[in-house]
Amino acid sequence: MRSTGDRIRHALSFELIALLIVTSAGALLFGKPIFDIGVIAIGGATIATGWNYLYNLAFDHLMRRLTGGTRKNPAIRVAHAILFEFGLLIVLLPFVAWYLGISLWEALLMDVAFALFYVVYAFVFNWAYDRLFPLPEWRQAEAK
Repeated sequence: MRSTGDRIRHALSFELIALLIVTSAGALLFGKPIFDIGVIAIGGATIATGWNYLYNLAFDHLMRRLTGGTRKNPAIRVAHAILFEFGLLIVLLPFVAWYLGISLWEALLMDVAFALFYVVYAFVFNWAYDRLFPLPEWRQAEAK
C-alpha cells in the first residue's frame, strides 16, 4: 500500500494540476468571473484534497480486503473515479449554490459539468501517477 507521504504527494499534485485547468475553463464555459470560479475551485479543491486522501485510503483497504491487493484494472479505475466524484458532488453542491447565488438546480448542472471533467481527469491522472510511482508489489507481479 502507499505511504502517507506518497498519498499526500498524490492528493496535492492531483488538485494543483486540476486547479490550473478548471479555473480558466470554468470561467469561459459558465460566463462567471474568474475570481468567483477561482473561489469555487479553491474551496472545492480544499474539500476534495481531504476527500481524496480519505477516499483513496478507504478504497485501497477495501480492495486489499476483497481482492488481496491494490492493483486496479480499467473497470475498477472507472468505478473508482465515478464513486469519488459522486461523493464529492454531494458535499460541494450546497457550497456552489450559496457562493454563486444560484439555484440548487443550476449548481447541480455546474457541478455535473465539473464532475464529468474530473471523472476523466481522475482516471487519466491516477493511471499516470501509478505508472510514474508504481508500488513494489506491482513490479513484482509484472516480473512473474
